[in-house]
Parts: sequence; structure tokens; C-alpha cells
Amino acid sequence: MANVIIMGAAGRDFHNFNVYYRQRPQDRVVAFTAAQIPNITNRSYPPELAGDLYPQGIPIYREEELPHLIADLKADQVVFAYSDVSHTEAMHKASLALAAGASFILLGPDATMLRSSRPVLAVCAVRTGAGKSPLVRRAVEVLQGWGYKVSVVRHPMPYGDLREQVCQRFAVPQDLDRQACTIEEREEYEPHIRAGTVVFAGVDYARVLAQAEAEADIIVWDGGNNDLPFFQPTLHIVIADALRPGHELAYHPGEANARLADAFVIAKANEAAAEDLTVVRKNLAALNPAAPIAEAALRLLVPGGESLRQRRALVIEDGPTITHGGMAYGAGWRAAQKFGADVVDPHPWAVGSIQAAYEQYPHIGPVLPALGYGEEQMRDLEATINAVPCDVIIVASPVDLRRLLTFHRPSFRITYDLEMTAGPTLEEMLAPLRQHRRGC
Repeated sequence: MANVIIMGAAGRDFHNFNVYYRQRPQDRVVAFTAAQIPNITNRSYPPELAGDLYPQGIPIYREEELPHLIADLKADQVVFAYSDVSHTEAMHKASLALAAGASFILLGPDATMLRSSRPVLAVCAVRTGAGKSPLVRRAVEVLQGWGYKVSVVRHPMPYGDLREQVCQRFAVPQDLDRQACTIEEREEYEPHIRAGTVVFAGVDYARVLAQAEAEADIIVWDGGNNDLPFFQPTLHIVIADALRPGHELAYHPGEANARLADAFVIAKANEAAAEDLTVVRKNLAALNPAAPIAEAALRLLVPGGESLRQRRALVIEDGPTITHGGMAYGAGWRAAQKFGADVVDPHPWAVGSIQAAYEQYPHIGPVLPALGYGEEQMRDLEATINAVPCDVIIVASPVDLRRLLTFHRPSFRITYDLEMTAGPTLEEMLAPLRQHRRGC
């Protein structure tokens, strides 16, 4: 019997355990380690989810403890199971495990993808913040326009009580409140709900898939970060970012997504330098020459934006894009530049866990990531927002933070839509799904 430690971030790690290890008596998962996300350590994967082989559940430790855990728990294997890390960082983690005497393993798609009774459209990316969610929303519009019932299944974000998050369904905004969703969860679910689409997520994706299948003709997988799909795709569209040329070659598992893609969309093509766009196209064609490449623009929508000129503005950006997504700024900063606002750097007024995030991610520019992985961090975020000396607040998070936090200054909400600008249209990309009869 091999003793196994799974390195994760409360998503892919639990999925890999559920589909590969939970009923596998020849291996013994002795621990999870957690990274990237705050407040997910010092708890356990509960026995109710871990199954008959794990009546005590499985403990979750900080990733920094890995070398000691390998020794203390006599671990034979370390399974890497989270996303959006550079190839260099992934191999540093491999070296850490190897130096402690354990094998380092990546489970592949055949071992971890569930098969659906419905056609599956998977929308994934080469990096966090590339533009998956706007493309998913446009794809859902097209499929619904063709008469299909669609269920969106979102990559997991189980940051609360795992026993209460086994299989979640979100149909109305009140579902977000009832299930005590974090800001990060709301950023992903709320835009779909506003568009009238039901979203499923959770911890046990066999159960999530079964419920989604019961309500839909087509399943749309809305991927998280740059992770691989949990479901075997009928059609796999992968997003690259024109503002981050070369990243399609340099991050795990984004490069694997690119090599698996049936089609590519290069987002933010309207904002990129021509030479950067050429680099991205060339790299994608080299990785996967059979996949057609389209280009898309992300159009900023800023009602009343003209009144921002020469006003001191605090810019709040989508959290994951600005933190482990590696971008210094996002749509909010670009809107401020477009309308002539004077951006106030919030770093000096950061409170508690927000200050810690700036220290952890020193690349962040003069913007505030919308971090809210729990009530304490949401309080820190609110305190930081109201401490910054500004005239207005520009909110570019996909969730309307004004429903969750109290602002002491006027605010402007930034949204954005995706528009295909070159190459195959989205309808042409989705055409293979039309051969599947509704309700089959």
C-alpha cells in the first residue's frame, strides 16, 4: 500500500481524491496540503465525503509543512492537484517532494474526467483571468438561442463547511446568500444567475453532474483558473490572453489545456500590441496546429464614465485575476485610464489580510483585489476601501460588491462583454454541438 499526500487548493485535490482514490484500497491518502487560498487549512476532509475507507476523514495541512509530513506520515507519493502555477514553480514543488524521498505525480485526464450522458462544452484557459466567464455567457446565449436547455457547472470553490457544499445549485441571488457564498464564489456565479442561467458547483462532481444532467440538454463546464475540465468534453474551447504573450507555454496546466483544445479564442485582442498578438497565435499554432484560432475583444461598459475625469478613484479588480493570475491590474484600471480618472494607490491603507495579500503578491499595481474568502477578510476589504482617500470607487469585480459591503463614497460599476472580432464565429465553433438532438 502506498501512502499518498495530495497537494491542492480546495478544488482539484478533492476531485482527484473522489474519482481516483476514494475507492482505491491499494493506496492510502494520509493528508491534503493547501495553498493559494486562505483559511482552508487546519480542518479535514470529512468522513461523510471521504468514504468507508476513511472513517476518520483526512486532515488538511499547510503546504509549507510538506517535507515534514512526508517524513512523519511515511508518504510514498505526492500528487500535485491545483492550477495556475508556472512550470518552474511546479518543478520546484516536485523537487521538494523528491528531496524528501517521495515520488511526484500528476494525474491525467483519463484518470480524472467524468463522462456525461449529455454533450459537454468545456471552456478553459491558459491563465486565470483570460476571459472564460464572458465567453461562457456568450456560448450559453447561443445554445439557448438554438433551443437547448443548458446547465452551467462551475469549477469548485468549497471554502466553507464541505459537508454542506457537496452539491450546490444556484438559480436566484438569494441562493448565494442562503449558502453563505464568498466574494470569490459570487464573482463566478452571479453573472450567470443575472442572465437567468442555473449554476451548479460543489465538492462531489459525480453528484453535481447527475443533478445538472437532470435539468439540461447540454452541460457547459465553466473552468476555474487554467485547470483541466472535470468532465470529458464533447467540445473543448480554450481561451488565451493577448495581454500575456508567452504564458500559453509557461503555466501548468494551461499548456496541457492548449494541447487538448478543439478551438482557441484569443481574448483582449483589441487591447494588445500587434506583435504580442502574433506571438500568442504562433505559440498556439505550434502547440496544437489542428485547432482553429479566433480573436475576441472585451468591451468595457462604464455607465456615466465621463464623470470620472480628473477624479481621484480607488479601483477594485477581480480578485483571482490580480492575485495568483499574476496581472498588475485589470478592467477597472483600464476604465480609469480611458476616462481620465486619477488612480489612488490603496497599498498604504491596506488592512489585515489585504495587506498580507499585497505582501504575498508584490506584482499587484495601484489597484485593490476584491478578496473575500470569509467574513473576516470581507471586513478587512471594507475597511481598506473606506480608508483610501478618494472621490469615487470603480468596481470591476464581476459581483456587485455594493450588495455586500458599505461604501462611504460614490461608486461606478464596470462590466464587460466579449465580442468575436476575427476568425471563426462562436456559432461556427459551437456547430458540432448542434448534431446532438435536444433531450437525448
